[in-house]
Amino acid sequence: MANVKLESRKPMTIAYIEHVGSYGKIPFDKLIGKLYGWAKENKVMPGFHPMGIYHSNPKETPPEECKTSIAIPIYGKAKPSGDIKIKKLPAMKVASYSHKGNASEYQKSYDKMETWIKEKGYVLAACPIEIYSKKPEVVKGETIVYAKIMMPVKKK
Repeated sequence: MANVKLESRKPMTIAYIEHVGSYGKIPFDKLIGKLYGWAKENKVMPGFHPMGIYHSNPKETPPEECKTSIAIPIYGKAKPSGDIKIKKLPAMKVASYSHKGNASEYQKSYDKMETWIKEKGYVLAACPIEIYSKKPEVVKGETIVYAKIMMPVKKK
C-alpha cells in the first residue's frame, strides 16, 4: 500500500451540479461541459481538472439514490445560477491514491485506501473526492479511468 499518501489540501472554491443516480451512469461530459460554459459566461477562471464528490456509499445506498456533485474549481467571484451552485471546500488532510485502470477495478482502489486509513489510525472525515486528470478512454472494450482519489481523514 505504498501508493497511498497523506496530503494537505488548500481550501478551494468550486462550482458544482448535483446528480442523483447510479455512479456508473453519471453524464460527466454533459455536466462538465455545462460547468465550463457557465465559467466562461460568468468570466471566472476554471481549474483544469474536473472532480466528483461522492456523497453516498454505494455499498449501502441503492444505485438510483446515490448522490454526487460534479464540480470544477473556480477562481474569481461568481453567483450560482440554475442548477449550478458554488461552495468553498475547506483545507483538509486527505489520503490520496492515483487510479489508472479499468473502471471495474475502482472498488479495489477504494478498498486499498480504506485499509490504509484504518492501519494508520485515521477515520473518514468527509465524502471522497475524485480529481480527473484525463478523459476516460476505451481500450479493447474496457473503460480506463485516470483519477486521483482523495478521502478526507482525521485521527481517531
